Amino acid sequence: MSTMTTTSSRLRALRQNVLAGLTTSFALVPECIAFALVAQLNPLMGLYGAFFICTITALFGGRPGMISGAAGSMAVVIVALVVQHGPQYFLATVVLSGLIMLAFGALRLGKLVRMVPHPVMLGFVNGLAIVIATAQLEHFRTNGPGGPQWLQGTPLLIMAGLTLATMLIVWLLPRVTRAIPPALAAILGVGVLSYASGLHTRTLGDMAAIAGGLPQWHLPVVPLDLETLRIIGPYAVLMAIVGLLETLLTFNLTDEITATRGQPDRECLALGAANIVSGLFGGMGGCAMIGQTMINLGSGGRSRLSGVVAGGMILLFILFLSPAIERIPLAALAGVMFVVAQETFAWGSLRVLGKVPRNDALVIIAVTIITVMTDLAVAVLCGIVIAALNFAWQHAREIRADVADEDDGSRTYLPHGTLFFASTTHFLELFDPQRDPQQVTLDCRHLRLADHSAIAAVQTLATRYERAGKQLRVTALSQRCGQLLARAGLPQLA
Repeated sequence: MSTMTTTSSRLRALRQNVLAGLTTSFALVPECIAFALVAQLNPLMGLYGAFFICTITALFGGRPGMISGAAGSMAVVIVALVVQHGPQYFLATVVLSGLIMLAFGALRLGKLVRMVPHPVMLGFVNGLAIVIATAQLEHFRTNGPGGPQWLQGTPLLIMAGLTLATMLIVWLLPRVTRAIPPALAAILGVGVLSYASGLHTRTLGDMAAIAGGLPQWHLPVVPLDLETLRIIGPYAVLMAIVGLLETLLTFNLTDEITATRGQPDRECLALGAANIVSGLFGGMGGCAMIGQTMINLGSGGRSRLSGVVAGGMILLFILFLSPAIERIPLAALAGVMFVVAQETFAWGSLRVLGKVPRNDALVIIAVTIITVMTDLAVAVLCGIVIAALNFAWQHAREIRADVADEDDGSRTYLPHGTLFFASTTHFLELFDPQRDPQQVTLDCRHLRLADHSAIAAVQTLATRYERAGKQLRVTALSQRCGQLLARAGLPQLA
């Protein structure tokens, strides 16, 4: 009986992951085409990139269930490179960025994601949710005589109606059955309805033709010299930073949703290898994609199989299924992504804005706005800087000292806290060399010296007492703090 139950559960999990991967593949196609067009590249380069990156990271990465592909955050940083130097230099950049990611993973630096504060994570999630939602508005525009313009009249009503129908299916179907992922049912259902009723609406084929052959291996056609490295180096570093940041932050989010722990360094290694292979086969670079990851997880995808199926289906779309895939209404895909944006946004963060410290609320809002207005790398960097400055400011204010006058006429200062660059000024203000007695003791049992600024502050304090003709004695230093002073050439204080 238990064997039958185990077999049944395995078959159920297998089915769930296959359907989740199929659902995710439908959501990958328009995103990858759009990002390729943003980067002014052939749409097939985006699809090839999605196939390689999604499949390789699913097979060898450290986070089953997470979906990677040709991401827009990496596409926008290389537009200038493509315009000025062409696709071959771009492919060389993708390969170099993959090597940088490999080095990052090999050096086991994935753990640095722990340095990202929770308010930054909330801002990242909220910002990307807004970006996902606003990106779908492009499907409500069409090319007119004067350039892109909003749909009007009947085309707009049809587009809006199909989008709303898709969203309703995704929201309501789970109340009826969970036998099929709601996003998959919505895409197929709205697609069949549109085709059967003869509705004239924009389809995936209106974005670009996706039919093609197998990707071909070739080295990027660029001179192998320092001039090429000078051109592609800065772009490769920026692509690697953006890709690693988005991947590791999505990695953390996936860990939270699935209540499991992945291997960040392994994910970085797999992502680097995937980008190298993609560049050598004519594909775009990429990283984790939060929207597609949410679709996969929401559809029941938890294993590597879901990512492999999603990547494999992209290749099947290119080789065999393009006529059918190109008929899918953009409204159906937009509706699914609108729901993903709504589910991705951390609505709870709005409720806690008035309850958390103002500095944390500022970080959440700042990272959200900067993510929408610029890019993820800038937003996360700004968030970490703001959080770090806030942390330093709070700890700098916490340093204090107890003062006791001894029976022998001397005075003892017993400071509490951490002495570091931000707290040195306040620390020095605790003492009064001009009015203190001849003998002063600095009792460091509750004081931690953190950096060179702390050593300099202690030296400055000793100098002030010496100029006042008084003696400062430092006691109860920890072994580490004593070693710091001795290494700085101040053994007399240690």
